[in-house]
Amino acid sequence: MHMQIDINTEIEINTLEDLPKLNLLMESCNMKVNKSQLARDLNVDRRTIDKYLKGYVSSKTRKRKSKIDEYYGVIKLLLSDETPQKFYYKRVLWQYLKDNHDLDCSDVTFRAYISRKPEFQEYFDKQKGRTPNRETVRFETAPAEQAQLDWKEDIRYITKDGEILSVNVFVFLLGYSRFRTYSLSISKSQSILLSFLTESFEAIGGVPKTILVDNMKTVMDESRTAHKPGVVNERFYQFSKDFGFDVQPCVAYSPRTKGKVEAPMKILDEIHAYQGKFTYEELHQFIQELCDRVNHGYHKGTGKIPVLHFKQERDLLSPLPNRNIRDLYKIDHILVKVNTSNMFSFKSNMYSVPPGYIGKTVGLQVYDNQIHVYYNTDLIVVHPISGQRMNFKHEHYVEALSNHLPYKDDIDELALKNLSAINEVYKNE
Repeated sequence: MHMQIDINTEIEINTLEDLPKLNLLMESCNMKVNKSQLARDLNVDRRTIDKYLKGYVSSKTRKRKSKIDEYYGVIKLLLSDETPQKFYYKRVLWQYLKDNHDLDCSDVTFRAYISRKPEFQEYFDKQKGRTPNRETVRFETAPAEQAQLDWKEDIRYITKDGEILSVNVFVFLLGYSRFRTYSLSISKSQSILLSFLTESFEAIGGVPKTILVDNMKTVMDESRTAHKPGVVNERFYQFSKDFGFDVQPCVAYSPRTKGKVEAPMKILDEIHAYQGKFTYEELHQFIQELCDRVNHGYHKGTGKIPVLHFKQERDLLSPLPNRNIRDLYKIDHILVKVNTSNMFSFKSNMYSVPPGYIGKTVGLQVYDNQIHVYYNTDLIVVHPISGQRMNFKHEHYVEALSNHLPYKDDIDELALKNLSAINEVYKNE
Protein backbone atom coordinates (compact mmCIF):
# COMPACT_ATOMS: atom_id res chain seq x y z
CA MET A 1 0.00 0.00 0.00
CA HIS A 2 0.99 3.63 -0.44
CA MET A 3 0.53 6.39 2.11
CA GLN A 4 0.33 10.05 0.96
CA ILE A 5 1.73 12.66 3.36
CA ASP A 6 0.74 16.35 3.23
CA ILE A 7 4.29 17.42 2.42
CA ASN A 8 3.93 15.47 -0.83
CA THR A 9 6.25 12.68 0.31
CA GLU A 10 5.20 9.18 -0.68
CA ILE A 11 6.32 6.10 1.26
CA GLU A 12 5.51 2.50 0.39
CA ILE A 13 4.55 0.16 3.26
CA ASN A 14 4.70 -3.50 2.22
CA THR A 15 5.93 -5.28 5.35
CA LEU A 16 6.25 -4.76 9.07
CA GLU A 17 9.94 -3.96 8.56
CA ASP A 18 8.93 -0.75 6.74
CA LEU A 19 7.14 0.67 9.80
CA PRO A 20 10.17 2.22 11.58
CA LYS A 21 10.81 4.36 8.49
CA LEU A 22 7.16 5.45 8.48
CA ASN A 23 7.24 6.30 12.18
CA LEU A 24 10.41 8.38 11.78
CA LEU A 25 8.85 10.32 8.89
CA MET A 26 5.55 10.91 10.68
CA GLU A 27 7.31 12.16 13.81
CA SER A 28 9.40 14.59 11.77
CA CYS A 29 6.14 15.95 10.30
CA ASN A 30 4.47 16.02 13.74
CA MET A 31 1.76 13.65 12.50
CA LYS A 32 0.10 10.58 14.00
CA VAL A 33 0.10 7.11 12.49
CA ASN A 34 -3.24 5.39 11.99
CA LYS A 35 -2.26 2.10 13.69
CA SER A 36 -5.70 0.51 13.27
CA GLN A 37 -5.67 1.06 9.51
CA LEU A 38 -2.13 -0.33 9.23
CA ALA A 39 -3.14 -3.40 11.25
CA ARG A 40 -6.04 -4.08 8.87
CA ASP A 41 -3.90 -3.51 5.77
CA LEU A 42 -1.09 -5.80 6.96
CA ASN A 43 -3.47 -8.29 8.58
CA VAL A 44 -1.76 -8.24 11.98
CA ASP A 45 -2.63 -7.24 15.52
CA ARG A 46 -2.56 -3.54 16.41
CA ARG A 47 -0.04 -4.30 19.17
CA THR A 48 2.30 -5.77 16.58
CA ILE A 49 2.09 -2.52 14.60
CA ASP A 50 2.94 -0.58 17.74
CA LYS A 51 5.95 -2.81 18.47
CA TYR A 52 7.46 -2.40 14.99
CA LEU A 53 6.83 1.34 14.97
CA LYS A 54 9.00 1.53 18.09
CA GLY A 55 11.91 -0.09 16.21
CA TYR A 56 11.55 -3.82 16.86
CA VAL A 57 13.56 -6.04 14.46
CA SER A 58 12.66 -9.72 14.17
CA SER A 59 15.34 -12.35 14.69
CA LYS A 60 14.96 -13.33 11.03
CA THR A 61 15.98 -9.91 9.80
CA ARG A 62 18.20 -8.70 12.65
CA LYS A 63 21.80 -8.58 11.52
CA ARG A 64 23.75 -10.43 14.18
CA LYS A 65 27.53 -10.49 14.20
CA SER A 66 28.91 -13.99 13.67
CA LYS A 67 31.41 -15.24 16.23
CA ILE A 68 33.53 -16.28 13.26
CA ASP A 69 33.95 -12.59 12.39
CA GLU A 70 36.69 -12.28 14.99
CA TYR A 71 38.73 -14.70 12.85
CA TYR A 72 38.26 -12.64 9.69
CA GLY A 73 41.79 -11.23 9.76
CA VAL A 74 43.37 -14.64 10.36
CA ILE A 75 41.33 -16.22 7.55
CA LYS A 76 42.25 -13.39 5.20
CA LEU A 77 45.95 -13.91 5.92
CA LEU A 78 45.78 -17.69 5.56
CA LEU A 79 44.07 -17.41 2.17
CA SER A 80 46.47 -14.75 0.90
CA ASP A 81 49.68 -15.08 -1.11
CA GLU A 82 51.65 -13.96 1.94
CA THR A 83 51.79 -17.51 3.33
CA PRO A 84 52.91 -20.79 1.68
CA GLN A 85 49.97 -22.56 3.32
CA LYS A 86 47.25 -23.90 1.02
CA PHE A 87 43.68 -24.87 1.83
CA TYR A 88 42.01 -26.92 -0.88
CA TYR A 89 38.81 -27.44 1.10
CA LYS A 90 36.83 -25.30 3.55
CA ARG A 91 36.78 -28.22 5.96
CA VAL A 92 40.59 -28.19 6.07
CA LEU A 93 40.62 -24.47 6.90
CA TRP A 94 38.01 -25.08 9.60
CA GLN A 95 40.10 -27.88 11.11
CA TYR A 96 43.25 -25.73 11.05
CA LEU A 97 41.53 -22.84 12.84
CA LYS A 98 39.98 -25.26 15.32
CA ASP A 99 43.35 -26.87 16.12
CA ASN A 100 45.50 -23.75 16.15
CA HIS A 101 43.24 -20.76 16.88
CA ASP A 102 40.56 -22.24 19.17
CA LEU A 103 37.72 -21.74 16.68
CA ASP A 104 34.53 -23.10 18.27
CA CYS A 105 31.83 -23.83 15.72
CA SER A 106 30.68 -26.70 13.53
CA ASP A 107 32.21 -27.26 10.11
CA VAL A 108 28.74 -26.72 8.57
CA THR A 109 28.45 -23.28 10.18
CA PHE A 110 31.96 -22.38 9.13
CA ARG A 111 31.49 -23.45 5.50
CA ALA A 112 28.27 -21.42 5.32
CA TYR A 113 30.13 -18.38 6.68
CA ILE A 114 32.88 -18.70 4.05
CA SER A 115 30.25 -19.06 1.30
CA ARG A 116 28.71 -15.71 2.37
CA LYS A 117 32.05 -13.94 2.00
CA PRO A 118 32.77 -13.41 -1.73
CA GLU A 119 36.43 -12.58 -1.03
CA PHE A 120 36.88 -15.99 0.65
CA GLN A 121 34.56 -18.01 -1.57
CA GLU A 122 36.56 -16.90 -4.62
CA TYR A 123 39.66 -18.60 -3.15
CA PHE A 124 37.88 -21.97 -2.99
CA ASP A 125 36.17 -21.53 -6.36
CA LYS A 126 39.63 -21.61 -7.92
CA GLN A 127 40.23 -25.07 -6.43
CA LYS A 128 37.16 -26.69 -7.99
CA GLY A 129 38.97 -27.79 -11.12
CA ARG A 130 41.27 -30.06 -9.12
CA THR A 131 38.90 -32.97 -8.58
CA PRO A 132 35.97 -33.09 -10.98
CA ASN A 133 32.92 -34.96 -9.79
CA ARG A 134 32.47 -38.35 -11.38
CA GLU A 135 29.87 -41.04 -11.01
CA THR A 136 30.80 -43.54 -8.30
CA VAL A 137 29.29 -46.95 -7.62
CA ARG A 138 29.06 -47.65 -3.89
CA PHE A 139 30.00 -51.11 -2.66
CA GLU A 140 30.69 -52.72 0.71
CA THR A 141 32.69 -55.76 1.79
CA ALA A 142 32.37 -58.17 4.70
CA PRO A 143 34.58 -57.81 7.79
CA ALA A 144 38.24 -58.78 7.15
CA GLU A 145 37.42 -59.43 3.50
CA GLN A 146 39.33 -56.59 1.86
CA ALA A 147 41.77 -53.74 2.44
CA GLN A 148 42.79 -51.04 0.00
CA LEU A 149 46.28 -49.68 -0.58
CA ASP A 150 47.28 -46.38 -2.13
CA TRP A 151 49.60 -43.47 -1.66
CA LYS A 152 49.55 -39.71 -1.93
CA GLU A 153 52.77 -39.25 -3.82
CA ASP A 154 55.19 -36.43 -4.64
CA ILE A 155 53.72 -33.88 -2.23
CA ARG A 156 55.83 -30.74 -2.34
CA TYR A 157 56.43 -29.69 1.24
CA ILE A 158 58.41 -26.73 2.59
CA THR A 159 59.83 -27.32 6.08
CA LYS A 160 60.03 -24.61 8.74
CA ASP A 161 63.72 -24.32 7.83
CA GLY A 162 62.86 -23.55 4.20
CA GLU A 163 63.93 -26.95 2.85
CA ILE A 164 61.81 -28.18 -0.07
CA LEU A 165 60.97 -31.88 0.13
CA SER A 166 59.04 -34.29 -2.05
CA VAL A 167 57.20 -36.58 0.37
CA ASN A 168 54.83 -39.50 0.00
CA VAL A 169 52.12 -40.83 2.31
CA PHE A 170 51.17 -44.50 2.12
CA VAL A 171 47.57 -45.34 3.07
CA PHE A 172 46.26 -48.75 4.13
CA LEU A 173 42.50 -48.90 4.77
CA LEU A 174 40.26 -51.76 5.86
CA GLY A 175 37.17 -51.80 3.64
CA TYR A 176 34.63 -52.77 6.30
CA SER A 177 35.52 -50.59 9.27
CA ARG A 178 37.44 -47.84 7.36
CA PHE A 179 40.20 -48.19 9.98
CA ARG A 180 43.46 -47.02 8.44
CA THR A 181 47.20 -46.58 8.87
CA TYR A 182 49.39 -43.85 7.34
CA SER A 183 53.13 -43.68 6.79
CA LEU A 184 55.24 -40.75 5.57
CA SER A 185 58.33 -41.41 3.46
CA ILE A 186 60.68 -39.61 1.11
CA SER A 187 61.33 -42.86 -0.77
CA LYS A 188 58.80 -44.77 -2.87
CA SER A 189 60.84 -47.97 -3.13
CA GLN A 190 59.29 -51.39 -2.94
CA SER A 191 61.18 -52.13 0.27
CA ILE A 192 59.55 -49.10 1.91
CA LEU A 193 56.13 -50.29 0.72
CA LEU A 194 56.61 -53.84 2.01
CA SER A 195 57.86 -52.56 5.36
CA PHE A 196 54.81 -50.29 5.65
CA LEU A 197 52.41 -53.14 4.88
CA THR A 198 54.17 -55.42 7.36
CA GLU A 199 53.88 -52.79 10.10
CA SER A 200 50.23 -52.19 9.15
CA PHE A 201 49.41 -55.89 9.47
CA GLU A 202 51.10 -55.95 12.86
CA ALA A 203 49.19 -52.83 13.94
CA ILE A 204 45.80 -54.40 13.13
CA GLY A 205 46.83 -57.81 14.42
CA GLY A 206 46.18 -59.83 11.27
CA VAL A 207 45.83 -59.93 7.49
CA PRO A 208 42.70 -59.37 5.31
CA LYS A 209 41.85 -61.88 2.60
CA THR A 210 42.39 -59.47 -0.32
CA ILE A 211 44.27 -56.24 -0.90
CA LEU A 212 43.05 -53.93 -3.64
CA VAL A 213 45.92 -51.99 -5.24
CA ASP A 214 46.42 -49.60 -8.10
CA ASN A 215 49.02 -50.18 -10.80
CA MET A 216 52.03 -48.78 -8.94
CA LYS A 217 55.35 -50.07 -10.29
CA THR A 218 56.32 -51.45 -6.88
CA VAL A 219 53.41 -53.92 -7.21
CA MET A 220 52.73 -54.49 -10.92
CA ASP A 221 55.10 -55.38 -13.75
CA GLU A 222 52.22 -54.92 -16.19
CA SER A 223 49.14 -52.81 -15.47
CA ARG A 224 45.69 -54.32 -15.40
CA THR A 225 43.45 -52.90 -18.13
CA ALA A 226 39.91 -53.49 -19.31
CA HIS A 227 41.29 -56.22 -21.59
CA LYS A 228 44.32 -57.60 -19.69
CA PRO A 229 44.55 -58.97 -16.12
CA GLY A 230 47.95 -57.41 -15.46
CA VAL A 231 51.06 -59.02 -13.94
CA VAL A 232 52.03 -58.73 -10.28
CA ASN A 233 55.80 -58.48 -9.90
CA GLU A 234 57.62 -61.45 -8.40
CA ARG A 235 58.71 -59.91 -5.09
CA PHE A 236 55.28 -58.51 -4.22
CA TYR A 237 53.69 -61.81 -5.23
CA GLN A 238 56.04 -63.65 -2.85
CA PHE A 239 55.20 -61.13 -0.13
CA SER A 240 51.47 -61.80 -0.62
CA LYS A 241 52.04 -65.55 -0.33
CA ASP A 242 54.16 -65.13 2.81
CA PHE A 243 51.36 -63.14 4.45
CA GLY A 244 48.47 -65.09 2.95
CA PHE A 245 46.44 -62.51 0.99
CA ASP A 246 45.30 -62.22 -2.62
CA VAL A 247 46.31 -59.25 -4.76
CA GLN A 248 43.49 -57.55 -6.67
CA PRO A 249 44.76 -54.83 -9.02
CA CYS A 250 42.41 -52.06 -10.17
CA VAL A 251 41.81 -51.30 -13.82
CA ALA A 252 44.33 -48.67 -14.87
CA TYR A 253 43.06 -45.06 -14.80
CA SER A 254 39.93 -46.10 -12.87
CA PRO A 255 40.50 -44.88 -9.31
CA ARG A 256 36.78 -45.13 -8.59
CA THR A 257 37.20 -48.90 -8.24
CA LYS A 258 38.91 -48.22 -4.91
CA GLY A 259 36.88 -45.22 -3.89
CA LYS A 260 36.98 -46.07 -0.18
CA VAL A 261 40.64 -45.12 -0.11
CA GLU A 262 40.54 -42.49 -2.87
CA ALA A 263 38.02 -40.31 -1.00
CA PRO A 264 39.97 -40.27 2.30
CA MET A 265 43.08 -39.20 0.36
CA LYS A 266 41.53 -35.70 0.35
CA ILE A 267 42.07 -35.60 4.10
CA LEU A 268 45.81 -35.62 3.46
CA ASP A 269 45.48 -32.22 1.80
CA GLU A 270 45.67 -30.94 5.38
CA ILE A 271 49.43 -31.28 4.92
CA HIS A 272 49.31 -28.13 2.77
CA ALA A 273 47.71 -26.19 5.62
CA TYR A 274 50.99 -26.63 7.48
CA GLN A 275 53.40 -25.64 4.72
CA GLY A 276 56.41 -23.98 6.35
CA LYS A 277 55.27 -24.97 9.86
CA PHE A 278 56.95 -28.33 10.55
CA THR A 279 60.31 -30.04 10.38
CA TYR A 280 60.30 -33.38 8.58
CA GLU A 281 60.15 -35.17 11.95
CA GLU A 282 57.23 -32.99 13.06
CA LEU A 283 55.45 -33.74 9.80
CA HIS A 284 55.81 -37.46 10.63
CA GLN A 285 54.10 -36.80 13.96
CA PHE A 286 51.33 -34.73 12.35
CA ILE A 287 50.53 -37.54 9.89
CA GLN A 288 50.14 -40.00 12.76
CA GLU A 289 47.95 -37.57 14.73
CA LEU A 290 45.82 -37.02 11.62
CA CYS A 291 45.42 -40.79 11.19
CA ASP A 292 44.45 -41.17 14.84
CA ARG A 293 41.90 -38.35 14.59
CA VAL A 294 40.25 -39.90 11.53
CA ASN A 295 40.14 -43.37 13.12
CA HIS A 296 38.40 -41.92 16.19
CA GLY A 297 36.04 -39.63 14.29
CA TYR A 298 32.57 -40.12 12.84
CA HIS A 299 32.67 -41.61 9.33
CA LYS A 300 29.94 -40.09 7.16
CA GLY A 301 29.81 -43.09 4.81
CA THR A 302 29.26 -45.82 7.41
CA GLY A 303 27.77 -43.66 10.17
CA LYS A 304 30.16 -45.28 12.63
CA ILE A 305 33.51 -44.59 14.29
CA PRO A 306 36.26 -46.65 12.54
CA VAL A 307 38.21 -47.61 15.68
CA LEU A 308 35.01 -49.00 17.26
CA HIS A 309 33.78 -50.61 14.04
CA PHE A 310 37.22 -52.24 13.65
CA LYS A 311 36.66 -54.36 16.75
CA GLN A 312 34.08 -56.37 14.79
CA GLU A 313 36.55 -57.45 12.12
CA ARG A 314 39.83 -57.69 14.04
CA ASP A 315 39.08 -61.23 15.26
CA LEU A 316 38.16 -62.33 11.71
CA LEU A 317 41.51 -61.37 10.16
CA SER A 318 43.86 -64.15 9.09
CA PRO A 319 46.74 -64.71 11.54
CA LEU A 320 50.11 -63.05 11.02
CA PRO A 321 53.01 -65.18 9.73
CA ASN A 322 55.77 -65.91 12.24
CA ARG A 323 58.16 -63.14 13.29
CA ASN A 324 61.05 -64.45 11.19
CA ILE A 325 59.03 -63.93 8.02
CA ARG A 326 57.80 -60.50 9.14
CA ASP A 327 61.30 -59.33 10.00
CA LEU A 328 62.44 -60.12 6.46
CA TYR A 329 60.33 -57.23 5.19
CA LYS A 330 60.65 -54.65 7.97
CA ILE A 331 63.02 -51.70 7.75
CA ASP A 332 64.44 -50.61 11.06
CA HIS A 333 65.57 -47.02 11.61
CA ILE A 334 68.87 -47.33 13.46
CA LEU A 335 70.53 -44.35 15.15
CA VAL A 336 74.34 -44.37 15.24
CA LYS A 337 77.03 -41.85 16.14
CA VAL A 338 79.78 -40.73 13.76
CA ASN A 339 83.29 -41.19 15.17
CA THR A 340 86.35 -38.94 14.82
CA SER A 341 87.29 -40.71 11.59
CA ASN A 342 83.99 -39.68 9.94
CA MET A 343 82.73 -43.28 10.13
CA PHE A 344 79.88 -45.20 11.74
CA SER A 345 79.56 -48.83 12.69
CA PHE A 346 77.03 -51.26 11.25
CA LYS A 347 77.22 -54.97 12.14
CA SER A 348 80.85 -54.54 13.27
CA ASN A 349 81.94 -53.00 9.97
CA MET A 350 82.79 -49.32 9.49
CA TYR A 351 81.33 -47.03 6.79
CA SER A 352 82.29 -43.45 5.90
CA VAL A 353 80.20 -40.30 5.79
CA PRO A 354 81.14 -36.90 4.34
CA PRO A 355 83.29 -34.68 6.59
CA GLY A 356 81.35 -32.44 8.95
CA TYR A 357 79.37 -35.07 10.87
CA ILE A 358 81.89 -36.01 13.58
CA GLY A 359 80.06 -36.51 16.88
CA LYS A 360 76.64 -36.25 15.25
CA THR A 361 73.91 -38.89 15.27
CA VAL A 362 72.78 -40.17 11.90
CA GLY A 363 69.94 -42.53 11.03
CA LEU A 364 70.32 -45.74 9.05
CA GLN A 365 67.64 -47.41 6.98
CA VAL A 366 68.74 -50.75 5.57
CA TYR A 367 66.93 -52.18 2.56
CA ASP A 368 67.59 -53.39 -0.98
CA ASN A 369 70.99 -54.63 0.31
CA GLN A 370 72.06 -51.04 0.94
CA ILE A 371 72.54 -48.74 3.92
CA HIS A 372 70.77 -45.39 3.49
CA VAL A 373 72.29 -42.82 5.82
CA TYR A 374 70.23 -39.76 6.84
CA TYR A 375 71.09 -36.69 8.84
CA ASN A 376 67.71 -35.21 9.78
CA THR A 377 65.93 -35.33 6.40
CA ASP A 378 69.03 -35.31 4.23
CA LEU A 379 70.16 -38.53 2.59
CA ILE A 380 73.92 -38.03 2.91
CA VAL A 381 75.27 -41.32 1.54
CA VAL A 382 74.26 -44.80 0.42
CA HIS A 383 76.63 -47.73 1.02
CA PRO A 384 76.22 -51.26 -0.28
CA ILE A 385 76.22 -53.71 2.64
CA SER A 386 79.72 -55.12 2.83
CA GLY A 387 81.55 -57.89 4.59
CA GLN A 388 84.67 -55.74 4.55
CA ARG A 389 85.88 -54.21 7.84
CA MET A 390 86.54 -50.67 6.54
CA ASN A 391 84.35 -49.09 3.85
CA PHE A 392 85.39 -45.65 2.60
CA LYS A 393 83.81 -43.66 -0.19
CA HIS A 394 86.74 -42.33 -2.18
CA GLU A 395 85.33 -38.78 -2.24
CA HIS A 396 84.86 -38.79 1.54
CA TYR A 397 88.46 -39.75 2.15
CA VAL A 398 89.77 -37.21 -0.36
CA GLU A 399 87.78 -34.40 1.24
CA ALA A 400 88.88 -35.36 4.75
CA LEU A 401 92.49 -35.60 3.67
CA SER A 402 92.26 -32.19 1.96
CA ASN A 403 91.06 -30.67 5.23
CA HIS A 404 94.13 -32.06 7.03
CA LEU A 405 96.62 -31.23 4.27
CA PRO A 406 95.23 -28.09 2.62
CA TYR A 407 98.50 -27.20 0.80
CA LYS A 408 99.34 -30.61 -0.65
CA ASP A 409 98.94 -30.91 -4.41
CA ASP A 410 98.71 -34.68 -4.98
CA ILE A 411 95.77 -35.35 -2.66
CA ASP A 412 94.06 -37.78 -5.06
CA GLU A 413 97.20 -39.85 -5.48
CA LEU A 414 97.84 -39.92 -1.73
CA ALA A 415 94.23 -40.88 -1.05
CA LEU A 416 94.40 -43.82 -3.44
CA LYS A 417 97.65 -45.00 -1.83
CA ASN A 418 96.28 -44.74 1.70
CA LEU A 419 92.98 -46.43 0.85
CA SER A 420 94.86 -49.30 -0.81
CA ALA A 421 96.92 -49.75 2.33
CA ILE A 422 93.83 -49.63 4.56
CA ASN A 423 92.08 -52.26 2.46
CA GLU A 424 95.12 -54.48 2.57
CA VAL A 425 95.35 -54.28 6.36
CA TYR A 426 91.67 -55.06 6.99
CA LYS A 427 90.78 -57.42 4.15
CA ASN A 428 91.58 -60.59 6.08
CA GLU A 429 90.04 -59.57 9.43
